[in-house]
Amino acid sequence: MAQNPYNNDAIQVADQAVVDELQTISELKRSFLRKELRLSPQVTLMLAEIQEQQGLMKTYEITIKKLEAEVDLKDSDITSLKNQLDDCIALNKSLEKKLNSSGSLSMFDALRLTKLNVTHFIQFLHHTLRSIRSFVKLMIRDMESAHWDLDAAVKFIEPDAVFTKQSHRFFVFESFVCITMFEGFNFPHFSPSDHPQQQQQEPVPLDKQRNRLFFDKFKKLTNANPRHFLSHNPNSSFAMFTRSKYLQLVHAKMECSLFGNLNQRKLVNSGGVPDSAFFLAFSEMAKRVWLLHCLAFSLDEEVTIFQVRKKGRFSEVYMECVADESLLFSGEISSGIDVCASRALRVGFTVVPGFKIGETVIQSQVYMSPATATPASG
Repeated sequence: MAQNPYNNDAIQVADQAVVDELQTISELKRSFLRKELRLSPQVTLMLAEIQEQQGLMKTYEITIKKLEAEVDLKDSDITSLKNQLDDCIALNKSLEKKLNSSGSLSMFDALRLTKLNVTHFIQFLHHTLRSIRSFVKLMIRDMESAHWDLDAAVKFIEPDAVFTKQSHRFFVFESFVCITMFEGFNFPHFSPSDHPQQQQQEPVPLDKQRNRLFFDKFKKLTNANPRHFLSHNPNSSFAMFTRSKYLQLVHAKMECSLFGNLNQRKLVNSGGVPDSAFFLAFSEMAKRVWLLHCLAFSLDEEVTIFQVRKKGRFSEVYMECVADESLLFSGEISSGIDVCASRALRVGFTVVPGFKIGETVIQSQVYMSPATATPASG
């Protein structure tokens, strides 16, 4: 329009207007890049709020990603804990099967007091020792899981013990458990007569009445689940025995080291029954030791328990070696000669105490060591 008809002034005015607009746009661009826009207070406030919200959004995005990562980690932990729970359940079932298969007591169901004799006591003793060894194996496994120094523990229990094999350390722990569990076996209430616990229990009649009383206890508990029995009979003599022996065998420092706390000890001390695999094995062992004691006091003949003096010579009448096939110290080889009877060996320690029933002797199980050996770490 400015060129038709040709109007020089109009063209110059139009050119100048374009140049002015371009300059204005250029100034706006520079101001934008330098953040020097002259905006109204309302617009400036809105822009500030937008920037703040954008910052919050970035923070939220980072937080969300962090939480998602934590959720993934928690899911992984949950899966791991579920697997551990499944393993524990499987272990408990396995232990229950082992405890049952290691010596079912059903063979004693038909036992009658009038037919009871020493042979039955010996048979039940074998079942009891199986249960003790199952518990000792579990205890050692828990010690290893807790990173115990087993050599130091062995030295503490039997400082003079000398072993041909490292695996023979097992006998020291078995000895420790047996000595604790069988302490007081000679007494009717499984405790010395001056023990305060006995004052809370019924007096023991003599002769046939006593035999019947203990045999009835034996029959009542033989096929019972020890955990269920303890739960339903917290004030029974068996429950008091189990509680006392657990607190005596598993001292506070030991339990804290094995399990990280004293929860089991507190529960047992208050009359409760833990549901752990450890206590399951212990209660089964305690049940069989208690039943063996009941069986002993059901017999007409007096039953006493004995240990062998350390460093004494081997006696076939009173002793049985627990590892005679491996006791060939320093290349000593015996051909047709009982290694345990060798003059070079002495009693290192008693593993399982012996019993005397009337005139019958049930041999004590002992670990033999060289007579002149210097104590070694094993």
